[in-house]
Amino acid sequence: MLQIAITKIGRTLYGSSTVSEYTLHELRCFDAVVRDGGFQAAAERLHRSHPSVFSAVAKLERQLGLELLDRSGYRVRPTEAGQAFHRKVRLLLHEAEELQTYAEQLAVGEEAELRVVIGDLCPLPPVLGLLGSFFAQHPQTRLHLQFEAVTGPWERLLDENADLIVHRVPKSDVRMEWVDLGKVAMVPVVAPGFLPFPPTPDLTPQRMQAFTQCVLRDSAQHPAEPGHYLVEGAPRCTVPDHLMKKELVLHGMAWGHLPRFLIEPELRDGRLLSIAGQHFPGVIEDLSAARRRDRPHGPVAERLWEHLAGQPPVLRPALGRVPGVKAAAR
Repeated sequence: MLQIAITKIGRTLYGSSTVSEYTLHELRCFDAVVRDGGFQAAAERLHRSHPSVFSAVAKLERQLGLELLDRSGYRVRPTEAGQAFHRKVRLLLHEAEELQTYAEQLAVGEEAELRVVIGDLCPLPPVLGLLGSFFAQHPQTRLHLQFEAVTGPWERLLDENADLIVHRVPKSDVRMEWVDLGKVAMVPVVAPGFLPFPPTPDLTPQRMQAFTQCVLRDSAQHPAEPGHYLVEGAPRCTVPDHLMKKELVLHGMAWGHLPRFLIEPELRDGRLLSIAGQHFPGVIEDLSAARRRDRPHGPVAERLWEHLAGQPPVLRPALGRVPGVKAAAR
């Protein structure tokens, strides 16, 4: 059992120059009494004796110079100072529990946490399903999940702020290794009536210069590449993700490229129209899981890598169903 003696400068917390030292046992006893409303119930929760819990809380009060509990009623209740102190205690105990779990993970050689970054091209249901099924089998390793857009996932990985990303990958970068998870078709689309002329496949960038283009905001602090599919000179609006981009396009406020998995129903029923053609070719991107090639990986990270590598593709876009869509050049 992790046992820590905690020292706080009294002046910082209570306006006193005294120094208080107390243990996690005393804080846990105080927390249990507050939550259960009595010493006996707290003792049962902690599998301790009633005198042990009573003594621990009394010692804590003496050390702090505070009356934390009102013992005058049938149920023990925290005083005003006790309520304020208890809020801090709960935060500290949560941190102590995480520290205990982390120490146990280190003892058996497994990671306490894996940091995974999901990119803007991810179809969330299948990708989250893959991650969920894996981490359900590894409950002692916490999944720290983040979302980044455009080149943000790459920056997180290369700056060692992520263990794994799921996104498109610059496969020429020798610092990364990857496993392909599927293919994502990006389709240029408009809402009916957005253009004052028919959206034919021979549209040129010059004809689209007068219309607002919606683009994703790169979440990287130092973007690694210029914007994609941009029409020079056209007015632009930026959004953080494809869901917001889709809404702007549906409402006739802009046009833009969207993942086909996100707009299949709208393409079928005519709420969105593809303008893919010679000048605005749709592109198919590889969706991949990637990690640093030049860094060691723990046992849980290795098992996650094998888990993802052994899965069938999460998306298999059929070519030819949307005019003008073609595979990206490699």
